[in-house]
Amino acid sequence: MILAPTILPGATIGILGGGQLGRMLAIAAAQLGYRTHVYAPEATGPATEVTAHWTQGRFEDADAMRAFAAKVDIATYEFENIDPHAVAFLSGRVAVSPPVVALDVARYRPNEKALVTQLGGRTAPYREVASADELARALGEIGAPAILKTTLFGYDGKGQVRIDSAGEAASAWEALGRPPALANGVPAIVERRVDFACEFSVLLARGRDGTVVTWDTPENVHVDGILATSTVPARGLVAEQAGEAIGVARAVAERLGYVGVMAAEFFATADGPVFNEMAPRVHNSGHWTIEGAETSQFENHIRAICGLPLGSTALTGARVTMENLIGHAPYLPALGEAGAHVHLYGKSDAREGRKMGHVTRVTR
Repeated sequence: MILAPTILPGATIGILGGGQLGRMLAIAAAQLGYRTHVYAPEATGPATEVTAHWTQGRFEDADAMRAFAAKVDIATYEFENIDPHAVAFLSGRVAVSPPVVALDVARYRPNEKALVTQLGGRTAPYREVASADELARALGEIGAPAILKTTLFGYDGKGQVRIDSAGEAASAWEALGRPPALANGVPAIVERRVDFACEFSVLLARGRDGTVVTWDTPENVHVDGILATSTVPARGLVAEQAGEAIGVARAVAERLGYVGVMAAEFFATADGPVFNEMAPRVHNSGHWTIEGAETSQFENHIRAICGLPLGSTALTGARVTMENLIGHAPYLPALGEAGAHVHLYGKSDAREGRKMGHVTRVTR
């Protein structure tokens, strides 16, 4: 692994992935005087319009990754569904943040739950299962209702099957299917469904020197498994449990030697915050920080990986709400609202369940 000195403005930051997160990272980098170079399997994407360079290539292509490394001064990634071996290969040629170990933990659900448990956090009872029979036995141990999930490549409610009773084991296993990426003996995971009042996330940035800053803890509302809104400041149970959840997230970041922005999602329950999952990257529930905080998650991620001081995360208003624009959701009315900030990701194909942009509303 290569360790980089402070990366000053004027340098080129490599970004693995060219979706909307890569787009907003590139915009934040440009604001600080950096150039960006995206590497992605696709020929184009939301980040195309705002990055200086784009290389199309497979993450498993050693020659292409080696050439990419030679053209950037430091690299980061916008999503976790990348083979850690590919990122480890890259990190042997150019500094990469967050560290590969964070990617390895976060992309595999049992790993992240085991780490949080070791650090004293709460998770839902769970079991790894590799067949319908194992699923039936696991449901007998942890109880139902439950949720059966893929251990890899799940996001926005994908790769999940709800189970209401133990008798549904066979049909749930069949409904989950075996995605090609999981066909080689990789198990699924079943978790007892959590009885929660609401959902929230911890957003933190950790610098190279170990400095940690956190933003206000947003309460998140999901519809059909997809984030609909994030609102700060937290109220009620979320406000009461935010401190404990932040402590868990900080412990995870410290254990991993994390550098960059990280998100950890929690359920607010009668027993305290229950960890759901982490993302080793900037996160949808932090998009409100662009206008709603003095320093956005995207800018602080760039600052952190480049070794610059982290910026203030204080709110810029009394209340901030981010609303995702999903599918054909209208955005024109928001352009006429005072305090509303519209972000469109440049995607041409609007379809059900696809994030096309977001609107952040700041109340002064």
